Amino acid sequence: MDDYTDLVERLCAIEEELRDRAYEALTNAATSPDLGLSKAAEATERRLLAARRAIAKAIGSLHAANTSDLEAS
Repeated sequence: MDDYTDLVERLCAIEEELRDRAYEALTNAATSPDLGLSKAAEATERRLLAARRAIAKAIGSLHAANTSDLEAS
């Protein structure tokens, strides 16, 4: 019976930081008069979004594992 609560909490903090950085990248893309910088910021936002989705999936998996462990007890 593994308790993944500590991992879930850390992953939630990382997911939140990725969300904040993605928002910052979008803000930079929207406000940049330089098209090259704007496109780079958009690409950064897409990478951060993909990473955030992966972290969210891991959180869901670990949460499900915790729930299954508790139900089996």
